[in-house]
Amino acid sequence: MIDFPKSRLRMVEEQIIGRGIKDPKVIAAMKKVPRHLFVEEALQSQAYSDHPLPIGEKQTISQPYIVALMTEALKLEKRGKVLEIGTGSGYQTAILAELAGKVFSIERIRLIAIKARRLIYELGYLNVEIKFSDGTSGWAEESPFDAIIVTAGAPEIPQPLVDQLAIGGRLVVPVGDPYSQDLLRIIKTEQGMKKEDLGGCRFVKLIGRHGWEDE
Repeated sequence: MIDFPKSRLRMVEEQIIGRGIKDPKVIAAMKKVPRHLFVEEALQSQAYSDHPLPIGEKQTISQPYIVALMTEALKLEKRGKVLEIGTGSGYQTAILAELAGKVFSIERIRLIAIKARRLIYELGYLNVEIKFSDGTSGWAEESPFDAIIVTAGAPEIPQPLVDQLAIGGRLVVPVGDPYSQDLLRIIKTEQGMKKEDLGGCRFVKLIGRHGWEDE
């Protein structure tokens, strides 16, 4: 039998704290959320390893360190409202729900959205809303958002997401070609957009009107 709590603690100590994540709230969330429940039973033994895992429909659950890095970059507050583009397994969604007041998450693949919604609610995250839609267009009726996270690689920063970001808000998005991206943090100010490069990464393609075309 696998000792999942012990494996999760080791993951946090070695992959999260050991690689430079400092925000105590992010660290606490990573210690709490049971990542193994967000993958198929056959893959649960690998759930706390330092790599992404397939979740079906050519999608993946992100590497734990990348989840922590992107979450830390959002600088979430408990009263804040965050938009997630790409619900996927729901693991990143649960981490966000631990830290923000309200999480709105969009998934373009219906079966994945249904599965993630069921698990998120079973785990007691009642501050989450998940819908099936084109995430590249955002969720205008719930804007502005204090933070927006995009969990797929975009060819460029989707303008609707910039438009739906509050002044002072943070947008974290991988931007590049289909094979590698730069992880960017965009901070919206009264004067314009401040852009920071957080390093290289590789995500599945962001499909949608303001992303890549579906194959």
